[in-house]
Amino acid sequence: MTVEHDVRDLSLATGGRYRIEWAERDMPVLRQIRERFAKERPLDGVRISACLHVTTETANLMRTLQAGGADVVLTASNPLSTQDDVAASLVAHFEIPVFAIKGEDHATYYDHIKRALDHRPHITMDDGADLVSELHKSRTDLLDNVIGGTEETTTGVIRLRAMAKDGALKFPVIAVNDSLTKHLFDNRYGTGQSTIDGIIRATNILLAGRTVVVAGYGWCSRGIAMRAKGMGANVIVTEVDPLKALEAVMDGFRVMRMIDAAPQGDVFVTSTGDINVIDVPHFEVMKDGAIVCNSGHFNVEINIPGLRSIAVGEPRRIRPFVEQYTLRDGRVINLLAEGRLVNLAAAEGHPASVMDMSFANQSLGAEFMVKNGSTLENKVYTIPAEIDQEIARLKLESMGITIDTLTEEQVRYLNQWQEGT
Repeated sequence: MTVEHDVRDLSLATGGRYRIEWAERDMPVLRQIRERFAKERPLDGVRISACLHVTTETANLMRTLQAGGADVVLTASNPLSTQDDVAASLVAHFEIPVFAIKGEDHATYYDHIKRALDHRPHITMDDGADLVSELHKSRTDLLDNVIGGTEETTTGVIRLRAMAKDGALKFPVIAVNDSLTKHLFDNRYGTGQSTIDGIIRATNILLAGRTVVVAGYGWCSRGIAMRAKGMGANVIVTEVDPLKALEAVMDGFRVMRMIDAAPQGDVFVTSTGDINVIDVPHFEVMKDGAIVCNSGHFNVEINIPGLRSIAVGEPRRIRPFVEQYTLRDGRVINLLAEGRLVNLAAAEGHPASVMDMSFANQSLGAEFMVKNGSTLENKVYTIPAEIDQEIARLKLESMGITIDTLTEEQVRYLNQWQEGT
């Protein structure tokens, strides 16, 4: 009997399973965790509602949680990020309820979140905090069931910390994004590569010789700037934080205000977590044919209503993920993926090998929360350092890399204060 679901087409399941298996080969850390979970069953009887990008890598996380004994339900964390064949396979082959359809409208997106909450979760697993937010706003009757949660991305952590600061957060949450084995690798190398991949798939342009403007210089933007530079682009970075701006300068990038970069850029990428980073005054001075896209979680970084207000007529869908807006003076601005995550909407998201560490953090974070949630305050926590270290150790081991260990003499030296010059 097929589990409850709302996916595009179950006939896509076989292709989805092949892709899930392909990704699994590049996720050795998660595979080791799944093997242990299957033996120890640390999540037995625990209901988990997950609001994540429905990708091949996420499918392997769901399989790991299921192996640990969890009763899992999955919904999408973005209307354009679902891989429909993967959603179908999770339902048909692994009996995991999934509510996600690529391209679903706003009402369907939130209906799917509500259906995930109908699962009455003990653990929430979020990417952007929409599940937690909806739980606190409209399903407060479920809060007493919740042990805790985990959060995948920077934007979600920002929202959760704001909730905690206001005293609104009603259970503890682990900021998976703040784990070193997550943001140092997933954000930088994963977002860097997958964002460039999404831009090229959507447009088929050559980046070499073009000017790419990257908004922000956090870990995601660092990766985007690095990859764009590596492909021969001239990269400009815009920032509001003087320390990050200084770092971008020291890394060899030009740094300036967005209003000064706008007339120079050929391609613009936002990844800041803030609103209207590219705004009407910027559109008004952009080159004819400028390409604008976003790799932050929400589609608010580009002022799309503002772009519509200065455009003539309706935008043209000139390619599958390219909407072309014509301004009153005849210039066109090309918006990719409706301003949503270009790496997931127009491509396949991060490579499996980097999500291996991120989802190792998610699975171990869920295990930690089951064991310790009752002793934690209603705050946002970072995953314990020993878990972070263990994930890094397992990843190195899977790559055939060995590192030094401290001798007893070295340990003693580092733990004393008497010896000096």
